[in-house]
Amino acid sequence: MAAKSSAPGENMLWGGRFTGGLDPLMVSYNESIYYDRAFYAQDIAGSIAWARANKNRGILTEHEFSEIERGLNAVKEEWASNKFDIKPGVDEDIHTANERRLGEIIGKDIAGKLHTGRSRNEQIATDMRLWLREQLKTIEGYLSDLLKVIAARAESEIEHVMPGYTHLQRAQPIRWSHWMLSYGMAFATDLQRLREVVKRVNRSPLGCGALAGNPFNIDRDAMAKELGFETLIYNSMAGVADRDFVVETMQWGSMLMLHMSRWAEDLIIYSSGEFNFVKLSDAYSTGSSLMPQKKNPDSLELLRGKSGRAYGQMAGLMMTIKGIPSTYNKDLQESVEPLLDHVKTVGDSIQIATGVLSTLAIQPESMLASLTPDMLATDLADYLVRKGVPFRETHHISGRCVALAEKEKTPMDKLSYEQLHEIDSRFDKDVVEMFDYQRSVEMRSASGGTSKSSVMEQIKVLKQMLEGN
Repeated sequence: MAAKSSAPGENMLWGGRFTGGLDPLMVSYNESIYYDRAFYAQDIAGSIAWARANKNRGILTEHEFSEIERGLNAVKEEWASNKFDIKPGVDEDIHTANERRLGEIIGKDIAGKLHTGRSRNEQIATDMRLWLREQLKTIEGYLSDLLKVIAARAESEIEHVMPGYTHLQRAQPIRWSHWMLSYGMAFATDLQRLREVVKRVNRSPLGCGALAGNPFNIDRDAMAKELGFETLIYNSMAGVADRDFVVETMQWGSMLMLHMSRWAEDLIIYSSGEFNFVKLSDAYSTGSSLMPQKKNPDSLELLRGKSGRAYGQMAGLMMTIKGIPSTYNKDLQESVEPLLDHVKTVGDSIQIATGVLSTLAIQPESMLASLTPDMLATDLADYLVRKGVPFRETHHISGRCVALAEKEKTPMDKLSYEQLHEIDSRFDKDVVEMFDYQRSVEMRSASGGTSKSSVMEQIKVLKQMLEGN
């Protein structure tokens, strides 16, 4: 059994009523300083806003506020220059550490007034929202960069045609640009969702107290404005207990990574020797320790793998939160580490995806060689539809053409006019024009299709989504 620590609980911010020591394992199990120190700048910004609001209420004098502001800026500089000395067993979390160091710089008498009327419950909620708001804005920039690359390549490489797949079976000809934009639209929708998430993150809980509110009539609106929040959380119990903004961020990140994983899977397949549609840059590939000829798409495989990591963090936090009672419970400390990792994972993944797409080389000849005349069977059916034949009948007729080509062991476009005419007399000699891949894609000119005009329209829409329209 672990020995009891000689450090009394009264050394903690909450320790006044405790007289016994703490189990050393409990000390380390409880502390969060080694990861929530990521919020040092946000914690200090919140504390300065808090001190200013208390000064405006007459709780602090101008001198006391000036000293607190000076001291907190000095603490911030120590963190920024990696000179802050964490005291194990004393600096339980970022709030405790900052206040302890503030007291050493300006004296405990003044520093001890900073915490008047506030709780760490509202501090951590404020810190997390401030930090996350900044991170999500950065991620928005990363995602915008990816979408710009998709739009640029879709426009510059619009000529190239490749097989489109359903059930991973060759289905119909499409433009390479159309494939890129299929994911571009998914990522653009993710961008729209992200902008909505930021709005709900950017609400201030500062001034909610431990759960019941502030007893000194502090100006919450003024603090929110100073910190750049759009609005307040108007119920103090909700303010300290809410981690929906964390869960929603992780739900958003999981959705994005779901799209990222499918995108990566397609490119893994397309980069294989059997397909050879694309070649990844050396910067985003690795070799084999055994087989010198191998060029592995590790960047894409990691993107696919990290999607599971992101989803697991989201699901894990939801399971943590679902059973706790109202207001703050220490379980909520478990929202911090997964959030930090989730945000880093998602942000890094978007940047890797952008790098992969920016540098990969397409192989148009291989794309074209993978097209086969049987993929134009629907075009053959559509030919008869334009002559007034019901589609269900034309589908059957086209199927007979496919069957004949298989029986004769010849590509469908090599069937003679006489053979096609024998299947159905409504085939005229111009039916041979159907066996043209460029013609096939250009026929899909309705909005959302794979013709040039439709693809250009999609690029325009994508750019509008980027601009927030």
